[in-house]
Amino acid sequence: MLGPMTAGAVLSPLPGELSDASGSDASLRRFLHGLPGVDHVGAEARAASLGTRSIKTTAKAFALDLAIRMVDLTTLEGADTPGKVRALSAKALRPDPADSSCPSAAAVCVYPDLVATARDVLGGSGVHVASVATAFPSGRAARHVKLADTRTAVEAGADEVDMVIDRGAFLSGRYLEVFEEIVAVREAAQPAHLKVILETGELQTYDNVRRASWLAMMAGADFIKTSTGKVQPAATLPVTLVMLEAVRDFRVATGRIIGVKPAGGIRTAKDAIKHLVMVNEVAGPDWLDPDRFRFGASSLLNDLLMQRTRMATGRYSGPDYFTVD
Repeated sequence: MLGPMTAGAVLSPLPGELSDASGSDASLRRFLHGLPGVDHVGAEARAASLGTRSIKTTAKAFALDLAIRMVDLTTLEGADTPGKVRALSAKALRPDPADSSCPSAAAVCVYPDLVATARDVLGGSGVHVASVATAFPSGRAARHVKLADTRTAVEAGADEVDMVIDRGAFLSGRYLEVFEEIVAVREAAQPAHLKVILETGELQTYDNVRRASWLAMMAGADFIKTSTGKVQPAATLPVTLVMLEAVRDFRVATGRIIGVKPAGGIRTAKDAIKHLVMVNEVAGPDWLDPDRFRFGASSLLNDLLMQRTRMATGRYSGPDYFTVD
């Protein structure tokens, strides 16, 4: 089985029907449009129901620590500086400097030109360095530019690359074009792991989210990711539900476990725990692992830390106790 965090692994061939489906634009279209349709009302109702579940005491403490370990601490602004990235990287290593039992975050995600700065702080720590690429967030660039962007990130030391799909091509039905671009970026990104951003807020329907999820997985994604965080709506519980169903079904079909990363709009510990409940109920406990589920977030970490401190001390920390990202 190929896990999402097996560095430098070569994809095994897709089985039977999936291999045939990726052979031409027509066959890929037939396969994707042959996937079961998403029950819009049912998906939203199930997501709402799972969102009402509550967990207490030791289970909540475990969930808070797990969520911290799943955070991709992110800064993707035009005003980013090396100093900001160094501070963010230090926070990812020691989210709560006053508590050595607090786990590290999963990764720090930055633009390609700041990868080396993050690597200087995080190298050898186990906290990954992730970089966006492929003309993030729009994806509007020639393919050779996208591939150069990807290589720049990897050569600077990125462990993970977050690419964006060409939503215009996807929505126009040019599925093979999108598929081949993901394959090319995956090759350029080796040995880093590839997260494929679907930008679900622009995909219009849950059926399109399911089709884009399968397309990305068939092309070799290690993770499928909801959003850039630059488009609203970003990560929602129903969209994450559809993507979790897709990775679950893809595992049945291929034996491969693909990760899921909701990003954008997840700001509170309560939000994070709702997602973890959904992961467990929909995809299963194998996905309750930072190698298989991540949160793309910046403000989320502080609320997780505040809730963790409250559970340990019985009181909330002041709003300025943890650094503001």
